[in-house]
Amino acid sequence: MADSKREIERKYEATAETRLPDLSRVAGVSAVAHRGVSELDAVYYDTEDLRLVAGSLTLRRRTGGSDAGWHLKFPVASGIRDEFQEPLSDTLPPSLAGLLRSRVRTSELVPVVRLRTARDVHHLLDAEGALLAEVSIDTARAERLTGGSGTAAWTEIEVELADDGDPALLDAVERRLRKAGVHPSASPSKLARALAETAPERKRKRDKGARGKAGQPTAGDHVLAYIRHQTEAIVVLDPAVRRDLPDSVHQMRVATRRLRSALRTYRKILDRSVTDPVGDELKWLAAELGIDRDQEVLDARLRSGLAGLSGTLVLGPVRSRLRIWSVARRGGSRHRTVAVLDGKRYLALLESLDVLLAAPPLLPAASHAPEQALPRAVLKEYERLAARVGHALELRPGHDRDLAMHDARKAAKRARYAAEAARPALGKPAKRIAKRMKAVQTLLGDHQDSVVARDALRTLAVQAHAAGEPAFTWGLLYGREEAAAAARERELPQVWERASQPRVRAALDG
Repeated sequence: MADSKREIERKYEATAETRLPDLSRVAGVSAVAHRGVSELDAVYYDTEDLRLVAGSLTLRRRTGGSDAGWHLKFPVASGIRDEFQEPLSDTLPPSLAGLLRSRVRTSELVPVVRLRTARDVHHLLDAEGALLAEVSIDTARAERLTGGSGTAAWTEIEVELADDGDPALLDAVERRLRKAGVHPSASPSKLARALAETAPERKRKRDKGARGKAGQPTAGDHVLAYIRHQTEAIVVLDPAVRRDLPDSVHQMRVATRRLRSALRTYRKILDRSVTDPVGDELKWLAAELGIDRDQEVLDARLRSGLAGLSGTLVLGPVRSRLRIWSVARRGGSRHRTVAVLDGKRYLALLESLDVLLAAPPLLPAASHAPEQALPRAVLKEYERLAARVGHALELRPGHDRDLAMHDARKAAKRARYAAEAARPALGKPAKRIAKRMKAVQTLLGDHQDSVVARDALRTLAVQAHAAGEPAFTWGLLYGREEAAAAARERELPQVWERASQPRVRAALDG
């Protein structure tokens, strides 16, 4: 994986005559050291339709300065980006190409802007001479390489916080700059400014005047907005999954399930003959992501159970066996997940979602008011959940009830996601329903996690026994999981009664 760092910086408007105020008077700054002027030459890459720019990403190949090479930046928050670097090479390094795959897919990356910058660098130092921040006056010259041939030039001040620096320093520096008449830049990045200022004149005028008067949002508008949001979530989370960031697989799987649920729930709004094949592919992706995510959940549950035992109840090399078992299973699932994200089937799914959003297969009900069309879809999911909960409660404890409760859990998710999708249009009633369905889903989810944990504990006990190790601890943990599942089953009637009263229809009616 490429080297990475968190970049925290701010940009300010300047002119060729701008001079820095005395920044040694900023609290915490003991000295300002001039480091000279360096010449930077960067070529920025994007697809022909500027997908990276649309996602506020920047990819460049830069020569000059102390960090020549390939730089890829992902937005985190205003003024904060994660930057990935690879050494200088003629072609895009594979590590960076992987992080871009969900956006670029099979499209070609082409040079879009060349930016040559004369950078006058100043270091803000503390009393021990340690770097606090780097302040530079950048004189930039931009040349558009695709979609026109315009040029632009400007001067700006950039203040970048040192690694592990205190962001409060940036506030103090900004106050000093403002007193000197220097104000924040309106552009979030040099690339954004370069593209805006080198755009063909006709396009700039068209963009400036492209504001129409929108009518009242329809049910179709709300459903498509939700689908668009979940699709973007999958695209954004793809690089995080590749980097193995905490909870990234879970969040990507949730977005996949929410998206599939919306396509199934709102079949009266979107033509299912078009959306069902997409839903099938989303089901496949969720299952593939589940291999990694389910192992994460299982590992955490088993470790937690083991940590809750006193030392006298832990017999044999239990922790070592659990660690080896977990690493073996997680390592394989991790490799498989990345392979899925690199596969043609996944990329084809992303393309199909783009096509769906570009030409949505709207049915007549899509033109209805949200208050008319959406509640019916939410109620249908609620009624499915009610039937499944009722069926589970009729069964005796055992394998069949475990399966029925798992089916009810899936229905609870669909009911919850249906309400969440309707919330922007229906407001508090949908919010209340989503909260109630989440309570049911949580209980049923804990029950299912116990079922899965018991199966794993039995496997570990068999392995320990075969190796001549005591199986006592594994059996003890199995018994505790069995008791936890029984407790969830006893709680279900009360939890369901609270979730279903007052009736969902009454809640939607206000």
